[in-house]
Amino acid sequence: MKKMNVKLVALMLTGTVLFSSCIGSFGLTSKLLDWNNNIGEKFVNELVFLACCIVPVYEISVLADVLVLNTIEFWTGDNPMANVGDVKKVKGENGNYLVKTLENGYEITKEGENISMELVYDAELNTWNAIAAGTTTPLVKLNGDDTASLYLPGGKSMNVTLDAQGLATARTATMGDTYYAAR
Repeated sequence: MKKMNVKLVALMLTGTVLFSSCIGSFGLTSKLLDWNNNIGEKFVNELVFLACCIVPVYEISVLADVLVLNTIEFWTGDNPMANVGDVKKVKGENGNYLVKTLENGYEITKEGENISMELVYDAELNTWNAIAAGTTTPLVKLNGDDTASLYLPGGKSMNVTLDAQGLATARTATMGDTYYAAR
């Protein structure tokens, strides 16, 4: 009997350690529910909900959240699905811009206009690219050694360090800023 009590206490202590942390945001399941709630009127939403429960769409999304996405969120602090699709308004010098978070970057649109561009990360090449009007232009390649190759207009490139000095060098090369000492 004593062995059974020790095992039960050990199991309970293990459970408190394993299950006492963040439960996660359930980003995938939340997005699925939001999509379901915005399909149409409430009767259509209910039919789609029931169909997704019968086919096990909701069950699979909860399982993916519990086993993969919430685990990533726990260890990194950021759920890969939580921010995808979010749109934020950013005030710029020339007006407001809408920035939509994509799975691999951002889509930027000037408010009130139909023209947009995307900033996309290509994990295979380790580059950030700008995509506008169907044309892809490489911007930066991360070299993996605390440096980056910065692609300049005219087909030139330069290596910069990933620190404040490298940022200042990149700004000078791309914007032609001149810095003056203050009196």
